Amino acid sequence: MLRRRGQVTPGTTDQRLLDTQGSTEWLHGDPWRVMRIQSEFVEGFGALAELGPAVSVFGSSRSAPDSPEYEAGVRIGRALAGAGFAVITGGGPGAMEAANKGACEAGGVSVGLGIELPFEQGLNNYVDIGVNFRYFFVRKTMFVKYAQGFVVLPGGFGTLDELFEALTLVQTQKVTRFPIVLFGNGYWEGLVDWVRDKVVGEGKASPADLELFHVTDDVDEAVALVTKEVEL
Repeated sequence: MLRRRGQVTPGTTDQRLLDTQGSTEWLHGDPWRVMRIQSEFVEGFGALAELGPAVSVFGSSRSAPDSPEYEAGVRIGRALAGAGFAVITGGGPGAMEAANKGACEAGGVSVGLGIELPFEQGLNNYVDIGVNFRYFFVRKTMFVKYAQGFVVLPGGFGTLDELFEALTLVQTQKVTRFPIVLFGNGYWEGLVDWVRDKVVGEGKASPADLELFHVTDDVDEAVALVTKEVEL
């Protein structure tokens, strides 16, 4: 651009870029948020693109180290690593830490995808590859995009959110050949009964949708179900 006479502006663009100490409200505007969302996708894709076969393991951050679900998480993480799969979790404590621990101790790849929360600490010590996200929906995309299946340990609202997101994606064929295994018959039987008797029974879902997931108490069965269609 050419400027002469009265159209010449004082200073240079570089000066305005480097010297400006104005309002920071632009940091909180939607256009800047779009850029941050884009950067999170780029960061996640870059970190996980060469991960190889993987399974996402979900469960409660509140599972105590001496609880049955924590022990199951360690065993599942260990078995998945032994089968040649990386283990992806939310990177936090509890059941997530357990699955990461099992994978790490078995010499597998242990991945943690953290989320910015006001009440949780950072990634657990068993994570080999870790990415922290601001936005839940970006993080959930990574869980699905880079995993060949889900194992869902007992958990709360966050675990249920991830479970039903996966079920919806499979039901609507947004993802295909994506096994979902609920681990712990005693924990999940009430939910499964409600889905069968109410959701399917009252016509809100198809009877075939009950085949979108499996329930088991057996670690070997869970690993076999979630990995059976993957060629290593």
